[in-house]
Amino acid sequence: MTEPNNVDQNTLGNRTFLRLSTGHPAQLVIGLTVWCVWFVAVYGGLSVACELAAPDPAQGAFNAINITLILITILTILGLIWGAWACWKSTASRTHLTDPSGRQAWFIARISASLYTLSAVAALIAIGPLLALPPCL
Repeated sequence: MTEPNNVDQNTLGNRTFLRLSTGHPAQLVIGLTVWCVWFVAVYGGLSVACELAAPDPAQGAFNAINITLILITILTILGLIWGAWACWKSTASRTHLTDPSGRQAWFIARISASLYTLSAVAALIAIGPLLALPPCL
């Protein structure tokens, strides 16, 4: 059994990979970092796409550029929701709350779940212009 703050080692078939536990302090910044990278990629990509191949504004909001960015956003939101779910699910058992490191891991996982959720909601709000406005105005 691993400590709550350690890196977990999992196997998938004959491959072994490392995964941060939900109580690891890095979980506190992963959701917000994913949101920041998504934001820069989507709106930076929109600017580049508009410079290279601007669609006709008469096409409206649903064109190749917006649909691609919406799909990227949906995948990002699903990943953030999965992160929130994994962190929240790990706090369901309260058996590890008897020792200080277990309490710290539980606290980090709960706060991380909230930050993942906040990041997913922020991405959902920021997708609004992609749904309503044609790009490259």
